[in-house]
Amino acid sequence: MLAKAVDMTDELLGLRHPRMVAMIQQLATTEGYSESALSGVTFMRCNGALARMPALYEPSIVIVVQGTKRGFHDGKIYTYDANHYLVVSVPLPFEVETQATAEEPLLGLIIRVDFALAAELMLNLKESVVDHGEILPPLFASRVEAKLDDAIFRLLEILESPNDSKVLGPSIIKEITYRVLTGEQGRSLRLAFSSDNYLSRVAKVLKLIHSNYHRALDVATLAKEANMSVPTFHAHFKSVTSSTPIQYIKAIRLHHARLLMIRKGVNASQVSAMVGYESPSQFSREFKRYFGRTPVQESQYGQSILSLS
Repeated sequence: MLAKAVDMTDELLGLRHPRMVAMIQQLATTEGYSESALSGVTFMRCNGALARMPALYEPSIVIVVQGTKRGFHDGKIYTYDANHYLVVSVPLPFEVETQATAEEPLLGLIIRVDFALAAELMLNLKESVVDHGEILPPLFASRVEAKLDDAIFRLLEILESPNDSKVLGPSIIKEITYRVLTGEQGRSLRLAFSSDNYLSRVAKVLKLIHSNYHRALDVATLAKEANMSVPTFHAHFKSVTSSTPIQYIKAIRLHHARLLMIRKGVNASQVSAMVGYESPSQFSREFKRYFGRTPVQESQYGQSILSLS
């Protein structure tokens, strides 16, 4: 009986999947990222393969309905495709690559994790977030289960209508967030949004960095914000991000500089000051070391692929 139920679920998913692909193809007609009718939900489309490159993800749920992406972080590989979704629990720079073709472009959704919504859901999940001191990765890839797949399908249906998106969208986003929080690997996301553990403290600091990356930030101030000693903060920070606080701040500045050049057309000398560099030449050196291209080259390359990463 159980085997028969599993077969019926697989059959339903198989019938639903082509419809999901068709819906995103219709909604995301241009390559790159495009905003949906619902705040916090972004379409992504890539019409060809992209080599491994640095990327910056906000706390988000990344759903791919066609094609394959791989994330690389701390020596591990995270594959997200039509059968697996990716969750990033804290703002995180890592590397990604994309497998897609013109005939079968990569199609998917990025759902920003809303802090207020996650906190509301966490009120009913307190029994699941006791901090046992284990080290959990800040991102994970999990198999798309039937209930989550159903919610994603309904989300795509309502995104075809601005009115449906406005009225029905928030409840479906809440359901998807709940499914992920309570999913097989949702513990790291639950810890990131709980009240007092090492991951939530580091997440608080990462949020501070993202709001103030263009300002002078020192490790002692960040450690105080996390209510930790400097050595303890340094160790926990590296366990989450796989980098030191200074390396992380530098990566965030460079990623934001890249986006400003690609999306706003800001030139390198202007953008260096905007993201907190005092020396344009130092900015250019560090930018090329990080992205493998000069700021001008990266801006031209990013615009050619509409900054899909």
